[in-house]
Amino acid sequence: MSSSNLRAAKKAKNDEFYTRLEDIEAEISQHEDYVRQFQGKVVLCNCDDPEWSNFFVFFKLHFKQLGLKKLITTHYNPDGSPSYKLEWEGEMLNDDMVNLIKTPLKGNGDFRSEECIEILKEADIVVTNPPFSIAREAFIPLLCEFDKKFVIIGDLNWVAYKGVFPLFKENKIAFGYTNVKEFSTPAGTMQKFGNKTWYTNLDLDKSHEPLILNKNYHGNEARYPKYVNGDAIECSKVSNIPKDYYGKIGVPVTYMSQHCQDQFIILGSSGDRQFAKKIETVVPDDSVFTKGGPSFYIKTGEKEYCRIYNRIIIQRKPAKE
Repeated sequence: MSSSNLRAAKKAKNDEFYTRLEDIEAEISQHEDYVRQFQGKVVLCNCDDPEWSNFFVFFKLHFKQLGLKKLITTHYNPDGSPSYKLEWEGEMLNDDMVNLIKTPLKGNGDFRSEECIEILKEADIVVTNPPFSIAREAFIPLLCEFDKKFVIIGDLNWVAYKGVFPLFKENKIAFGYTNVKEFSTPAGTMQKFGNKTWYTNLDLDKSHEPLILNKNYHGNEARYPKYVNGDAIECSKVSNIPKDYYGKIGVPVTYMSQHCQDQFIILGSSGDRQFAKKIETVVPDDSVFTKGGPSFYIKTGEKEYCRIYNRIIIQRKPAKE
């Protein structure tokens, strides 16, 4: 095996994390807004080996509840051997699946391959745990290119990246209801993570539920310092977003899990030079501002500054009359 193939095999192995059935059920089947949007749809799990995947088990168990039209699964063989496609329309005999159609693929099941893209075209909704190493750069853009609905697992920090953040900004994608804290591995062990969550472009009810705001900006301005290099105030906790402020506010990335598109506009992020301007133009002789990429700073002393972690810039929509 060549060195490039070895690297590819190692990366594929590192991407093998199996989602628990209870995590899939907690996100999808326990929320009516998901259930109603699956009705009559063709679901594709295009990163899932039925022998291992709990996504396959989930849709077998919940096919009728979700009112699906068809389930299709494909998976990737990292050794390059041909994979296969499974199709099922929900027919059962006692506890056995009936008319489960298995079709060999020409290739190894890579979701980017021509034959897998043809399968993708048939699907209405893609539901899977894609390989983390290429999901942001390759998987999400492919789903968007073919205008597919999806419910997938990804890294929380993807929200701040240039390939994903514009989708949030335009309300074309949102975080789901739950986080995924652990996965099983091919070795049978459990791998814990602290930053995995669900991404979806289905229209969730929670995206229209306003945040309850009970803090005041006026009279408490010192709690909301303005950035030295950006036209916004700092709000370090979502629970501290003021109810009486309609200017630009910098909030943690975790805000996105509670974003109400009817209440706030997403303007940008601290990674955008439009908002986090080069601080050298403000304090040219202070080298602290040249470290790292674009970011916001607040003043903590006469010549002391604090670099703020990733922030999302939001602004309250005007109150309806």
